[in-house]
Amino acid sequence: MPKIITEDMIEQAAIKALHERHNYIVLNCMTEEPDTLPDGTGRKDKKQVVLPDVMFESLCRINPDIPEATVRTVVDELCRTPASGDLMLTNYQNYQKIRNGIIVEYNKNGKKTSNILRLLSYNDALSNTFTVASQMWIKGETHWRRPDLIIFINGFPMVFIELKNSNIPVKNAYDINLKNYLKDIPYLFNYNQICVLSNGMETRLGSFAAGYEFFFEWLKVENEKENPDRKAIRENCTSLEYFIAGLCEPKNLLDYIENFILYDRRRIKIIAKNHQFFGVNNAYDAFLRREELKGKLGVFWHTQGSGKSYSMVMLARKIKHKCTGNFTFLIVTDREDLDTQIYKNFLRTEFITDKDKVQPANSKQLREELKTNKSILFTLIHKFRYDKGKKYPVLSERDDIIVIVDEAHRTQYKDLAENMRTGLPNAQFLAFTGTPLLGAKRLTNAWFGDYVSEYNFAESIKDNATVPLYYVKRVPEVELQNDFLDSDFAEILEEENLTDAEQRRLENHYAKELEVIKRDDRLDAIAQHIVYHFPRRGFRGKGMVISVDKFTAVKMYDKVSYYWKEEIKKLNAQITKTKDAAEKLRLKDMVDYMRKVEMAVVISEDTDEEAKFAAEGLSIKPHRERMNKVDENGFDIEDNFKDPNNPLQLVFVCAMWLTGFDAPSVSTLYLDKPMKGHTLMQTIARANRVYNGKECGLIIDYLDVFKYLKRALADYASDDGGLMPVKDVEKLLGQLHEAIDLTKAFCLSHNVDLSKVVEDGDTFKNLSFFEDYANIIVGNDDVKNEFSVMANTVDGLYESLRPDIFKMDFEPAYKDAILYLKGVIDGKIRPEKIEAAQARINELLDQSVITAADARKYTITEAGKELDLSKLDIDELRSQFKKLKNKNLEIANLRKHIEEKLQKMLRRNITRTKFAERFRNIIDEYNAGGSQNDDFYEKLLKLMEELRAEEERHIKEELSEAELELFDLLRKEHLTADEEKRVKLAAKELYNTLTEKRNELFIVGWQNDPQPKERVRGEIVYILNKFLPESYDREIFLRKSTLVFDHIVDQAMTGYNWVA
Repeated sequence: MPKIITEDMIEQAAIKALHERHNYIVLNCMTEEPDTLPDGTGRKDKKQVVLPDVMFESLCRINPDIPEATVRTVVDELCRTPASGDLMLTNYQNYQKIRNGIIVEYNKNGKKTSNILRLLSYNDALSNTFTVASQMWIKGETHWRRPDLIIFINGFPMVFIELKNSNIPVKNAYDINLKNYLKDIPYLFNYNQICVLSNGMETRLGSFAAGYEFFFEWLKVENEKENPDRKAIRENCTSLEYFIAGLCEPKNLLDYIENFILYDRRRIKIIAKNHQFFGVNNAYDAFLRREELKGKLGVFWHTQGSGKSYSMVMLARKIKHKCTGNFTFLIVTDREDLDTQIYKNFLRTEFITDKDKVQPANSKQLREELKTNKSILFTLIHKFRYDKGKKYPVLSERDDIIVIVDEAHRTQYKDLAENMRTGLPNAQFLAFTGTPLLGAKRLTNAWFGDYVSEYNFAESIKDNATVPLYYVKRVPEVELQNDFLDSDFAEILEEENLTDAEQRRLENHYAKELEVIKRDDRLDAIAQHIVYHFPRRGFRGKGMVISVDKFTAVKMYDKVSYYWKEEIKKLNAQITKTKDAAEKLRLKDMVDYMRKVEMAVVISEDTDEEAKFAAEGLSIKPHRERMNKVDENGFDIEDNFKDPNNPLQLVFVCAMWLTGFDAPSVSTLYLDKPMKGHTLMQTIARANRVYNGKECGLIIDYLDVFKYLKRALADYASDDGGLMPVKDVEKLLGQLHEAIDLTKAFCLSHNVDLSKVVEDGDTFKNLSFFEDYANIIVGNDDVKNEFSVMANTVDGLYESLRPDIFKMDFEPAYKDAILYLKGVIDGKIRPEKIEAAQARINELLDQSVITAADARKYTITEAGKELDLSKLDIDELRSQFKKLKNKNLEIANLRKHIEEKLQKMLRRNITRTKFAERFRNIIDEYNAGGSQNDDFYEKLLKLMEELRAEEERHIKEELSEAELELFDLLRKEHLTADEEKRVKLAAKELYNTLTEKRNELFIVGWQNDPQPKERVRGEIVYILNKFLPESYDREIFLRKSTLVFDHIVDQAMTGYNWVA
């Protein structure tokens, strides 16, 4: 088990590394009181999030030609803390200044002059000032907050770092700290470029607005070929060191900020992952060596789903921004939908505008455009067609045309590719692909050169850039006998709208294959399987049914719709018959889900399609209407399917949406179309995107196409395990067996022998064992947490295998035992609720919070009756404990009650954090081995006694609970008896006045409106000024009145009190 590394140890190690390795200036900004100034930052106001003096000195240094007075004016403006507004828009606007500078005007020699004032010097890293500040208090509207570390460049807060002890999940830093900072001090992120969360064992980076699932690791330091030992990194808690060594190096950090940050429609911030940073820079270096490489810049292979399209934008953007020249980028694809998708990426990230005419309509227009010097063009390779028998003309001899070919295979090696090279003889060629280059000849290398960057399937899964894919072979009994995929059958089917010649070829040469694939009884069997499988999956992501052609796609929609209704009828009949309450609930849940699911056909439009479908006995009209429908919010069918909350859950396609389409919630593909090689790999990647709760993607294979993929990959002549993008679901079953074995071994190492409770692999031999085993597991928090992770892994893998696991050779006895034991533990101490309570307590204890409770509220549903402290017999509990066999369970129960009681007491009085701190220290000491059971229990009992006294203190003080909280907030040290009475009176009067004037002061939304807030503040100041004793001088009075005001605002923000 890894040793526990404290938050402070991680912080000090990070500061040391930044200073010693990269020469960062170190600022320790800690002050005893949050509002104390100076604190070493040069700030005049603790709402400021910049370093004003550092900023002025740095900007003068890197802009020597601009007068200091002009620099001062800009710095004063940049140091202002703006009113709260659209944080993403503010961040976007500030990024433009950071990247491109600010245009300033000033008088020089009596003439008005304009110039660009640079905020960072990208070409001379060492001329910038890099600072790491620790424990810097920042004043929010209702809270003081104190981030662990902030990295400043030239006084701008660019990198936010939040740290946790190594035994606390790093996600806590996201759920608790980052979210609260965004709520309480959003202006800290006005200039932020990277957020870093770390507990030493694990370090994750992301944009301030990204979901946690999109935070990523940074473990490669020098190049993409490195293979970091993740196990050793976790054991030694060194993950943050890799981030510091790699990305925090000044040149790298500046490069990253300048070239690896995008904004999609100014609403979504995208920052490059580790593999994108190295991959794009490799391609950029190849471009700088273009003369040496003779125009063959290489092949950029990054697996689908790993951000390849954004990498393309980043590369083009870096070349355009960093290199002198009048470059033209020509983006070439061989699919219309792919061309559209890539064009949209460049448009949404503002490389181009919607006014730019950059998509030539035909071959002739393309040839004309290439004779101009437009910065970018998008085209299908088919537009390089030319009259047969004629030589393709030279369009441009420029050597500054950069041709980027996406999915460089198949069509790139034929006449069209030759025409492209004939027309652009001196252009630079770079291939982007999401699949490895297949075939012994590897023709792509001959056209483009060697790999410039590789990021394969296995690497992307390790990095959590994509999820693993698994397939299940479900070939109906009516089966194709010949190796139909060895021919060009699958290639013809790649096109959705076939030419007449291709249609005749299909009918003449592959009539038998088509007849078998489209046989009605076969399609019925597949439709019934889809209807059975789709609602019974463990993770109910979206799904795609992929058919051989448009007609079959519509036919499958009709069949699945029919059997779907029939299945609902069957399930309703089962609900009526079953006597088992749990089974009834399960069936009802399935029916409810099935009733909510919407389905649609998605196929491209064709001329005379209504007549063509009618000839097949089908109607396309309702489907075309659905495909063209735009809802009241302006969203079309693509938007609906990409929205995980939209009821459109299952689509029927044949070629559309199989490339260049990104819907992360898609988890299941039903594949019934002949495919091979690149096309197959592109298609299955629709299910490999990362999405919250999605463990893997699943492909149901009705044609056994994956045996052909294995054959194609074998041709690659490589032992690289990263090539195969999909594994047989039996491999997933193997992982489940492995997870069960690891959990059994872990349990046995703690004297929990699960074999004793499993009999004949089916039933539990002795349920009484479970209480003994639960007692052992809960005896140490680290053991309990590790067991919980293992049990959750078993549960997650099992859910991913549903419902296919029911037909596999799987004996569930040990799985059931593990999950039953987890259930016993959960039933005793309900970890998810305790963790919620602990999260709240930790939050209140966090020294970066000085005022009221956080907005998050937790309600504990107790298994037994609430522990009434006033009736608690401590001596009786102490006596009973000595007689108990399973003392750990009793300790767990007492911990639970204390945690729940503390939560309620803290909600009633925010100043009680000292009790929560004592509680946490007792537990930390016990987990560190500093207390035995009896001693631990005794300390908990003493704390219970203190809590009882605290709960009754308001009676002794002759105050209500609410008045007591105000009294505690107002009280200062060294009060005389008379002064204490005056403070009590002030608390009473304040509470009574605010209560009496509730309707007048606390109007709807007052806490978000400056004028009503000032009225409330004025009332508080008036009452306190009237009743507080004279010993409250100006400074103390201001601090205490602000503390009370902030607390009342915070309670209103949370809806706990003082709302209309």
